Amino acid sequence: MNFIPGARSGAGSQRVTVAVAGAEFGWGSSGKLRAVMEAVRERAGVPVRFVGIGSGLGRPLLADQPVERWYDSGDQVREQVSAAVVVLDGAAAQGLEKAGVPTVFVDSLPFLWTEGDRGALPLEATVYCAQRCGELPVESRGVLGSVRRLRWVEAVIGKTESGARPGGAFRTALVSLGGLKAPKLGDWMRYPRLVVPATLAALAEYGVEEVHVAGNLPGGCASWVSSAPARTTFGALPHDEFLKRLAGCDVLLASPGLTTLLEAGSLGVPAVCLPPQNLSQIFNGRFHAEAVGADVRVAWPEDVFREEEALRLRAQGEDCALELIYGGIARARGAGLPEALGAALRRAQDGASWGALTAAVGTGGAAQVADELLALIRS
Repeated sequence: MNFIPGARSGAGSQRVTVAVAGAEFGWGSSGKLRAVMEAVRERAGVPVRFVGIGSGLGRPLLADQPVERWYDSGDQVREQVSAAVVVLDGAAAQGLEKAGVPTVFVDSLPFLWTEGDRGALPLEATVYCAQRCGELPVESRGVLGSVRRLRWVEAVIGKTESGARPGGAFRTALVSLGGLKAPKLGDWMRYPRLVVPATLAALAEYGVEEVHVAGNLPGGCASWVSSAPARTTFGALPHDEFLKRLAGCDVLLASPGLTTLLEAGSLGVPAVCLPPQNLSQIFNGRFHAEAVGADVRVAWPEDVFREEEALRLRAQGEDCALELIYGGIARARGAGLPEALGAALRRAQDGASWGALTAAVGTGGAAQVADELLALIRS
């Protein structure tokens, strides 16, 4: 990487430059970067200039942020950089530190890691911010215990405002599939081709009248669907628009990314978990269902893959578990999914403690990460 660490952005200028990077899967990393950048600008006291690395999938979600330039890789960067913040991209954080750039690494999935993942994690980062979770699994404790400078933070999400929600049957729904494109997944279309028709059929059968399907879906995906609510729309949403839709809907059905579940909890929106796309979403769905006190999680049938087997394989590293999960989804046929989703919707209608997971984790993480980053810059 061609950074000039610790330098300012111009002679005599008080403006500082911060590099940002996020994992190239899903939109959770971009959502967290957005929340942190907003908190940095609010708290910095001096102008802050951002340059981005990678995050090709999430760049549309950050279009309203002052990222002056994006680089496809760190090797292309020739910038005067004071510090960096990286979400879940261990290789990027390691590269920045090696180049002499003090880096705040944000780990929103500390419960996921085992000894098999140790080499991929930036345990020597200048600051390692791990997002609070439920009880940390014993397999993860040794890894997190090796972090040189560990800082536990609350949920890294944007600002939301909850309001009173009507009871009774659901009439409007938001379906969230996130970024979808896992780096090591061969046919990323397989998951939405299975889940979108099943979800829309379940919503139509339940009686939902209006639904939007959000995610980086290809054009023409409506042709997959044979049964859907009368007013059904598709398309990716900028983060602000996603939060507005989320706040205004009666129920969320989400591929269980943790950021989405925490945002829904902060708004008090009923949330049903679609079948997981990956290993972390198994944990996320379980955390959510346990916290809210309702069986609102839909798992894959055991002939697709057994979740306990995936959890056992993670001891050898996340990639071993993902091989089982991705292979099962590739072979799946989706039988029984509409019925399972319909049953979960009816259970959700009975009510639950929808904000419980978010309340347990807290919502101040973006400000806490921003403070760590600004402390590095000022030092």
